[in-house]
Amino acid sequence: MKKAIIFDMDGTLFQTNLILEPALAATFDVLRAKGLWQGETPIEKYREIMGVPLPVVWETLCPVHTLETREESNALFHVKLIEQIRNRQGALYSNAEQTLSALAENYDLFIASNGQTEYLQAIVETYQLQRFIKGTYSIQSISSGHKSDLVKKVIEENAIERGAVVGDRSSDIQAAQDNQLLSVGVRFDFAQDTELQKADIVIDDLKELLYIKVG
Repeated sequence: MKKAIIFDMDGTLFQTNLILEPALAATFDVLRAKGLWQGETPIEKYREIMGVPLPVVWETLCPVHTLETREESNALFHVKLIEQIRNRQGALYSNAEQTLSALAENYDLFIASNGQTEYLQAIVETYQLQRFIKGTYSIQSISSGHKSDLVKKVIEENAIERGAVVGDRSSDIQAAQDNQLLSVGVRFDFAQDTELQKADIVIDDLKELLYIKVG
């Protein structure tokens, strides 16, 4: 029986909060310079919606801007994020490497994230996660933009029979439930208790995964 654990990336394995502020600030500096933004950079609003699909991110942060401006802002934002990652300004969460290493002995490990492909690859390469992770899936690879469909793709392409989804947002919990997998919520930086209520299990440290029976 093939068993797997599917991880979210932002706010689950990777401490995005460490690179978020400088990358977002740089993006909104450009918008201000073009006369397209006034006031402070909406860091708090972004934290509230962290993990949602990118079109929703920019619709929320820039509700009165054109689609072209949103797309340009998103592209610049990702350039700045990747620069931060490559310069090791971010970090994995505590015990991430040790936990992944131990889990990889008994499970196939995957990443399913709303992040863009290049962004996810930068994290995987910088922190050498390919040592543990068999595949990284971006929301860009499916047309619906739904996490549940992305997890379904991981399951189907890898013939997974039993497993779990680990993440910090309600979309991760829903994706697990929609695909008959165990849902594990992580109570880290961006997590909100209201979103984790439906999780089968909630953990405060990744190492707790070592004591959870999956399948």
